[in-house]
Amino acid sequence: MTARLSGFYPVIATGDVAAAHEFYSRHFGFEATFTADWYVSLHRPDAPEYELALLDGTHPTVPEGHRGSLTGGLILNFEVDDVDAEHRRLVGEAGLRELLPLRTEAFGQRHFICEAPDGVMIDVITVVPAEGEFAEQYAPGHEPGGAAAQP
Repeated sequence: MTARLSGFYPVIATGDVAAAHEFYSRHFGFEATFTADWYVSLHRPDAPEYELALLDGTHPTVPEGHRGSLTGGLILNFEVDDVDAEHRRLVGEAGLRELLPLRTEAFGQRHFICEAPDGVMIDVITVVPAEGEFAEQYAPGHEPGGAAAQP
């Protein structure tokens, strides 16, 4: 039997904990619940179940042979109510580097991808109804833009 989860959150191994902390605080509203020079635990005050941790990738708690920035290929999804407004705020006003331009996907997302410190990709998404064959690939009750996707 699988253990019951009491929490789950990503830990990003970074080369600059302070810069990553500032990035996620300034652009995504996270606040620190624990701060050390090698580790910061963050949560969203409006939704404390959303957590994120930042770890110095060279810290001794990272197993030897795995130390360093470990973020290659990591994408964090942030689902929001108005992706167009977030695109204006993050790319247009804050000047974050855009890796994928704002667009609507037939599989049920309007989104863009920007870059965080250490190459982490941030996919900012508004869920929209899926089109064509993609609509049929979702399990009943889990269609994007359907009742299960609404807040």
